[in-house]
Amino acid sequence: MSLVYCFTALARVWKDRRGQDLIEYALMAGFVAVAAGAIMPGVANSISVIFSEVTSVITAAATTS
Repeated sequence: MSLVYCFTALARVWKDRRGQDLIEYALMAGFVAVAAGAIMPGVANSISVIFSEVTSVITAAATTS
């Protein structure tokens, strides 16, 4: 039942058009990724690789500015 609630809450956030900031969506995506990694250990390694790649891209972008 809590899984249905999570999907319903995510659907409401997705449809909300009241000017949400990009950082809020990024935090929500990060939370979902961490929760998925905790629930499905096989996915945790893939999520870790993705976060590492995002970190390296952000670091590279910050140093070139």
